[in-house]
Amino acid sequence: MTSALAPSTRLSDLLLSKVPQVTVAFWIVKVFSTTVGETAADYLNDTLGLGLTLTTVFVGALFLIALLVQFATRRYIPVAYWVTVVLISVVGTLVTDNLTDVAGVPLWVSTSVFAALLAATFVIWFAREGTLSIHSIVSRPREAFYWLAILLTFALGTAAGDLISEALGLGYLVAAILFAAVIGVIAIAFFVFRADAVVCFWAAYVMTRPLGASLGDLTSQAPEDGGLGWGTTGTSIVYSVVIVGLVIFMTVRLAAERRRLDGFEPAAPTSA
Repeated sequence: MTSALAPSTRLSDLLLSKVPQVTVAFWIVKVFSTTVGETAADYLNDTLGLGLTLTTVFVGALFLIALLVQFATRRYIPVAYWVTVVLISVVGTLVTDNLTDVAGVPLWVSTSVFAALLAATFVIWFAREGTLSIHSIVSRPREAFYWLAILLTFALGTAAGDLISEALGLGYLVAAILFAAVIGVIAIAFFVFRADAVVCFWAAYVMTRPLGASLGDLTSQAPEDGGLGWGTTGTSIVYSVVIVGLVIFMTVRLAAERRRLDGFEPAAPTSA
């Protein structure tokens, strides 16, 4: 779901908002960051042998540092934002993995709990701020609600994606096609039937997590297991290169857009 905003609205969004505009590049980087988060976690956990607990502590510490940097910025900075997204995708996945593998919580329970927590976050967010639009992330409270919702979407997407994959016994390719189709249905609801933009955005955001994980498994797993055999290292490198390229593109484009929109700001009064 892309944005088509008037110049005055875009000026406010670009100069004040702490999060990016929703464009095609946004969705590509979002899906690929999920993929990298999935394969990077597998690399740390399995390939390097850190184990689930140590991986959780290590990535959790990196995420907290990235989140502090993100909160310290005064407006949207692509590098700071997308590093935080990649790390929060790993943390959200690890939260569900710890509940499933360590605590033994069934996936249907995790899915239900995370869905309820996400719904509660939206209710409290709306009651306090009067909007759930990501185009209005211009204050610390709204940004805090935003990142909490993002974390819960990753945890929910992990639990729901694993539940669906296990229940239906899907292969990696079929799972990726299924989740992409669901996102396609959401896009049709938004563009054709004019469904609520906020609802469609968050629904699609949840589904990008299992889609990205399916793509990561499809490319990283061995051919005999239904994958392409790139391995976690190769998959992480390929998708990271794409992410870096798109983030550079968005950074350059954002800088040019901000310079262009400076002309919409009223000039400061001058003294005689």
